[in-house]
Amino acid sequence: MYIPGHFKQYDLKAMHDLIETQALATLITEVTGQLQATPMPVVLDRNHGSQGRLRFHLARPNPTCGMLNGTHEALMIFSGPQCYISPDWYQTEQRVPTWAYAAVHVYGTPAPMDDTALCRQLEDLSATQEAKLPKAPWTPAKLPEERYAKMRRAIAGFEMPIDRIEGKWKMDQNRQAVDREAVIAELTKLGGDNRLAVAMMMDGVNKRE
Repeated sequence: MYIPGHFKQYDLKAMHDLIETQALATLITEVTGQLQATPMPVVLDRNHGSQGRLRFHLARPNPTCGMLNGTHEALMIFSGPQCYISPDWYQTEQRVPTWAYAAVHVYGTPAPMDDTALCRQLEDLSATQEAKLPKAPWTPAKLPEERYAKMRRAIAGFEMPIDRIEGKWKMDQNRQAVDREAVIAELTKLGGDNRLAVAMMMDGVNKRE
């Protein structure tokens, strides 16, 4: 990922936060000479190693599974909040349209996990997401064990220790604070999850300067 210096995110916690908030990753692998993009949810283990670990599962018939044998590097892409920025919002004149966004790219070498680890991954994934909902959490214990075991045989689990992690927060860091403040005001007025999340990130840039 091309990252100009003023857009580079160095804070590992901030990158981990984005991964956990935007848990649906896009896994990029090469399969029989062609690039494959596979969306799937992940579990982040922040304290594994120096940069963390990702755990996930795929449908067993997916050809990508054969490449995740502990010998091939893969890329996972996490896309954060994003939105269009109109030049009319800037205080400074003669600007052009741009796009604000945050993204994290994670590199590593995925390897298979056994059924015990797969069970833990599935439990952790559902527990993390169920905790965000206003209800009693669903757990795998609600399934008959025989049915749950049969369903697990249809999927394959993998773990990927993070070898390299890159973050890009393109939040108008190359603009004056007065321009960012004007953009934040417009995004807040327009509303919407993405615009409000971008406004919050952009406000964080202002507070650090």
